[in-house]
Amino acid sequence: MVLIKEREMEIPVIDFGELDGENRSKTMALLDHACDKWGFFMVDNHGIDKELMEKVKKMINSHYEEHLKEKFYQSEMVKALSEGKTSDADWESSFFISHKPTSNICEIPNISEELSKTMDEYVCQLHKFAERLSKLMCENLGLDQEDIMKAFSGSKGPAFGTKVAKYPECPRPELMRGLREHTDAGRIILLLQDDQVPGLEFFKDGKWFPIPPSKKNTIFVNTGDQLEILSNGRYKSVVHRVMTLKHGSRLSIATFYNPAGEATISPAPKLLYPSGYQFQDYLKLYSTTKFGDKGPRLETMKKMGNADSA
Repeated sequence: MVLIKEREMEIPVIDFGELDGENRSKTMALLDHACDKWGFFMVDNHGIDKELMEKVKKMINSHYEEHLKEKFYQSEMVKALSEGKTSDADWESSFFISHKPTSNICEIPNISEELSKTMDEYVCQLHKFAERLSKLMCENLGLDQEDIMKAFSGSKGPAFGTKVAKYPECPRPELMRGLREHTDAGRIILLLQDDQVPGLEFFKDGKWFPIPPSKKNTIFVNTGDQLEILSNGRYKSVVHRVMTLKHGSRLSIATFYNPAGEATISPAPKLLYPSGYQFQDYLKLYSTTKFGDKGPRLETMKKMGNADSA
């Protein structure tokens, strides 16, 4: 496990290249630890073409400079800040691309055909990585590999979309957030971020923890609210924010692997504790299984509680 140290804290970096060798079990344990205890981590050797990732970042930056930067600095929010006034708005220039189940990329104003094709190619590779990560999470949770995908799919599968954002230089960073404190609503978030400019912060162990820029095009991953619910609280979503800077404009390309809008969300049944049984029934089973593993005992009580409520 590679560790990035920042302010006496360490961010897990999971090397997916180790999943096909003798270190698979160790890597799976590290992934589980990152999901369970952190809610965010970096992935290297993810299988996505790193030259393609560089191209995506370069083209998005050019798109911002050509079509969005001037409009942003002419906005009412910027004018108000120049007068010392703040608002609940976020200091960002962003747009959202829907990829699945239907794409809206052709509807994005001023987007070039080359950028559209490049994003489609990147997202295709990223989607394969997201599905692989989802299956690995299922394995660590003791679920069938397809359980998360099935739970979050609608009639046309899950939702997949990208928020493209620039966090421009801010003359009064003490007055504005790039993005206010929040958790992510969905399932798994896959971030291709700036390799030079910082700003992203996660809240852990009672303090804000700055996430360094992603070197060598690692993918930064964090888990959302719906995965916390499906995992019955085991993989928690984490509060995070983006700070503004006086010098440096930060790029963020965050892809959301989310449930379909019509998906019905609930904890995975396998992860629920038994309920609805009488204690005397538990004691009866306990008397014959006391010195064995408690797992099968809890499963038996779960079935008993379900049968009584049926």
